[in-house]
Amino acid sequence: MWIVSTPGEGFEAYRKEIEAAERRVAREIDPGGRAVVVAVLVFVLLISFLLPHTGHTRGADVLLYNDSAHTAAIALPHRVFCWLTLVFGVGFSMLALLTRRWALAWVALAGSWLASATGLLAVWSRQTVASGHPGPSYGLIIAWIAVILLAFHWARVVWTRTAAQLAAEEHRRQAVAEHQTKNLLDTIDPPDEPQA
Repeated sequence: MWIVSTPGEGFEAYRKEIEAAERRVAREIDPGGRAVVVAVLVFVLLISFLLPHTGHTRGADVLLYNDSAHTAAIALPHRVFCWLTLVFGVGFSMLALLTRRWALAWVALAGSWLASATGLLAVWSRQTVASGHPGPSYGLIIAWIAVILLAFHWARVVWTRTAAQLAAEEHRRQAVAEHQTKNLLDTIDPPDEPQA
């Protein structure tokens, strides 16, 4: 008895399995050695909130906008920089490292980039503050440099394809090429041989 299967029936199920695996792998990142660098930069950002950003006003004071920050005439760009650094530089970076999710790494990258641009405005606003108020201190400069480096490293992590992603894509290409070389006669099962 001859069993005729439709040409794409077996391949279609195989292709769906490969695509599902590829989607799973594509949602993940593999930061490799950069994970240590990102973790150290997140730690530096956390420490920078304990350091003075201007005069005696610490980064935590800027976040909370308490009396010390009010007295130092902290401008809006400085406060926005501190919040962007806390939310994206620290929060989303830690989430992305722990979960290894590609989407979270993208959010950490975009937020860190935005924080680094806002950091420029924060430093500038402290340099152009009215006389009698202190300029930028080393805590603000350290936080700004750390968030710039963090954005750079997240960009490298996000745009680097993992070995598993490359292998899944190559496997899929080979399967498609093999399927395209088959003709109708290759899909027909051979007859069963009679038993003697």
